[in-house]
Amino acid sequence: MRTYRELLRTPEFTPLFATVSVQVAAQTATGLALGTLVYSRTGSPLLSSLAMFGTSLAQMLGAATLLSAADRLPPRGALTGLALLFGLGSAVQAVPGLPLWALFGVLLLLGLVSSLGGGVRYGLLNEILPKEGFLLGRSVINMSVGTMQIGGFAIGGVLVTTLSARGTLLVGAALYLVAAAVARCGLTARPPRAAGRPSVKETWRTNALLWSSVPRRYVYLALWVPNGLVVGCESLYLSYDPRHAGLLFACGALGMLAGDTVLGRFVPRRWRDRLGNPLRLLLAAPYLVFALHPSLPVAVVAVVLATTGFSASLLLQERLMALTPDELSGHALGLHTSGMLTMQGVGAALAGGVAQLTSPATGIVALAALSLAVTLALAPGLRPERGPGGDSEGSGGRSARPKSLPGQAVV
Repeated sequence: MRTYRELLRTPEFTPLFATVSVQVAAQTATGLALGTLVYSRTGSPLLSSLAMFGTSLAQMLGAATLLSAADRLPPRGALTGLALLFGLGSAVQAVPGLPLWALFGVLLLLGLVSSLGGGVRYGLLNEILPKEGFLLGRSVINMSVGTMQIGGFAIGGVLVTTLSARGTLLVGAALYLVAAAVARCGLTARPPRAAGRPSVKETWRTNALLWSSVPRRYVYLALWVPNGLVVGCESLYLSYDPRHAGLLFACGALGMLAGDTVLGRFVPRRWRDRLGNPLRLLLAAPYLVFALHPSLPVAVVAVVLATTGFSASLLLQERLMALTPDELSGHALGLHTSGMLTMQGVGAALAGGVAQLTSPATGIVALAALSLAVTLALAPGLRPERGPGGDSEGSGGRSARPKSLPGQAVV
């Protein structure tokens, strides 16, 4: 599967694509509104960063307790229920006079249950598409995320100005209801991918099993840590330049969209392994220019270049699926998503803390330098292993199936 036409003809892909797109638009607009609301009330870069990305901090708690449900719940019902819950949460956050502790309490709850979202969504994608179509399908989903973020930040900025932050939260709640309706009416009622009842014990057991593989461990760390630290850089746009934060966010989404489009559709398979490390370095390196307090045009160029590097995660996700059996695909992808979002919350908290003590520009540069250091440290463990037929892990060839390590069972 190499063309968009083939992809869009696949049953259920279009409604899943639409569900994700509408939810991302809602999440983007409500995140910007919430960050603006908190910053206007407190003037704190740390609290505004946590307001925009705080749900991420609860992701790992959810991954440690709820994630076994990702493969043990019917996908359509789970996606519909999660969208409804987020719509309700956004409406509650729009209540006038809501104390800050209650606002952040809702954020914590939404972050906890959203740990299921990535596993259910991308496990269903892996179920809908043939294996050779996963990277293309994932890239198209990422393209949708980029497009919706561009529109969400742009329209969200207008809505915050015209309707107020609380009014924008209500618009986001309505969008979540639309997403729930699309999931309920457009997706087929499928049984769970795995048997048994979800439980905390089963979540721990499967997490340990996935983490026990050294190749998967390196892939997870590369998906989580450098990206999360760079999102910490992004979380400081609002305090770095309040007037143009929406523009910087939109340009970042544009760079991510361009990278995912080119890599997912046009880059030949034989080049992908060579591009992994350069793309992971590109993710953070351009942010170092913020040490010079650049003009807005230079900052925009740096942001677009850096976010192009997010496309490296496509290669890592493809490799993760090659190392994981189908019945654990939802759990494995949910663990990836939860860990990634948790690290984004950690990155936002670290960046906000550094900015609080120094300046937003210093926070951006510090987090970018740390991301580069982690990427270089992980590089030796991510070198592709060649199979008997010359295929590398994650290339989609026959050799890209889960392999046993000495003394370790195939997971």
